[in-house]
Amino acid sequence: MELISIPNLLKKTDRTESIKFEEFISDLETLTPVRGYLQVTHHGNYLEVKGKSETIITLTCDRCLKQYNYKLAIAPKELIWLNEVTIEKEFFQIEAENSVEHLVETLPPDGDFNPQEWVYEQICLAVPPRKLCDKNCQGIKLSGMNTSSSILDSRWAALEAIKGQLN
Repeated sequence: MELISIPNLLKKTDRTESIKFEEFISDLETLTPVRGYLQVTHHGNYLEVKGKSETIITLTCDRCLKQYNYKLAIAPKELIWLNEVTIEKEFFQIEAENSVEHLVETLPPDGDFNPQEWVYEQICLAVPPRKLCDKNCQGIKLSGMNTSSSILDSRWAALEAIKGQLN
């Protein structure tokens, strides 16, 4: 995907650029190419970016450590403000309070929008934080150990005695 020049968006029909893509994105390990479309619309002081994309990634289960394939389908939408960022503001605001205006993405009005980077970020945000191969995954099976009757560490003996009194 090529960079989109923000000033050139103003010259396009409806101030909109639409991209269909099917490609592998560097630094993103996927089994299939990332496939989808992206629409970037210039609204004067902000860009509206929306699209759909899908791919298949390999994840490792957090419980049993088995690898499994996961279909990732997203339909993100984001507003990106067009605003000049001054160097003085960046370097000299040491103890500034965080406000909502600091929590939005901004680009310079005469700069470029990188659609590949945006799709990469949206896919990374959509990867589930809790990776389970199955919602009923039992985890790693401990074979050859009877964990209920044998104490693996003598420091746990006191806790095991209290547990026995409660039962």
